[in-house]
Amino acid sequence: MIAIVDYGVGNLRSVERALIHVGASPRLTADQDDLQRADGLVLPGVGAFAPALARLVESGVGRRVVELAKKGKPVLGVCLGYQLLFEESMEHGRHEGLGLLTGRVVEVTNTDRLPVIGWCRLAQTESSPLWSHVPDRAYFYFVHSFTPAGSRDAIAETEHSTAAAAARRNVMGTQFHPEKSGDDGLRVYENFVALCG
Repeated sequence: MIAIVDYGVGNLRSVERALIHVGASPRLTADQDDLQRADGLVLPGVGAFAPALARLVESGVGRRVVELAKKGKPVLGVCLGYQLLFEESMEHGRHEGLGLLTGRVVEVTNTDRLPVIGWCRLAQTESSPLWSHVPDRAYFYFVHSFTPAGSRDAIAETEHSTAAAAARRNVMGTQFHPEKSGDDGLRVYENFVALCG
C-alpha cells in the first residue's frame, strides 16, 4: 500500500488515479498507523509553504513522516510537498521545513512570468531510480513560483530550477507534477512504486 499523505492541501485524487494506473494500491490517509504500515509515502501539495507546513505540524503528521523517512521508508514529495521536504523556505518570510533534503526554497527569478506554468525540459543531472526508462530532457508539467536552490541532493534541473528534482537515499521529490506529465510522469510514479517493493 502507498499512503498519499492527506493533510488538507493538494490534488490528492489526481495523484491517487496516477498511482492506481501504474498498479499501486494507494490510500488517502492522515492516520499514523496507516503511514506506519504503508510501503511508501507520497506527500503532495498545492498552495503556500507556511500554511501547508502548519497543517503538517498541528496534526503531528509532519513529525511522523520525518520519523518514518529516517527509518528508511521511501518518501516522494510532489510540487509543494517536495518543497516541504527541504530545510527552509523563503516564501513570505523564512520558514523551517522538514529538513529531509538539503537546500532552501526561493522565488524563481530567471523568468518574465510567475508562476511558471507549462511544460519544461528536465535535464537529469544525477542518476536515480526515478529516471529508469525516462529519457533525459523529457518534458514535464510545472506550476510554481518558488523552487529549491543550493541543494546538494539535486538530481535534475530546468531553466527555472537548479533542483527540479532531488533525492537523498530513500527521500526524493519533484517540483513538477508527474500525474500531469503524461507517460513519462506515470513512469516516475511507477519507478517510485518499484522502490517501495
